[in-house]
Amino acid sequence: MILKKPLITEKMTAIMDKRGQYGFIVDPKSNKDEIKKAIEEFYGVEVASVNTMIQRGKSRRNRRTGQISGYTAKYKKAIVTLKEGFNIDFYENI
Repeated sequence: MILKKPLITEKMTAIMDKRGQYGFIVDPKSNKDEIKKAIEEFYGVEVASVNTMIQRGKSRRNRRTGQISGYTAKYKKAIVTLKEGFNIDFYENI
């Protein structure tokens, strides 16, 4: 499965409204063409462009000692720009 989950944060919802861009957490091994196909098939929209980035893991600290005890996992984000007239409603099935 290429698409893991949509990125719904305060920053992403602002970008959704202004620019028509949507964020997704995707499989780290997937490329832009695979992501574009998966979004077009799953949501029934036309994709104009896909930008990807790998987000590094953050350090975890022990609450009691304050020492770094490991890292969270890294993940890949995709910012998808849709063509004019298309949008995705994440809340329609709730």
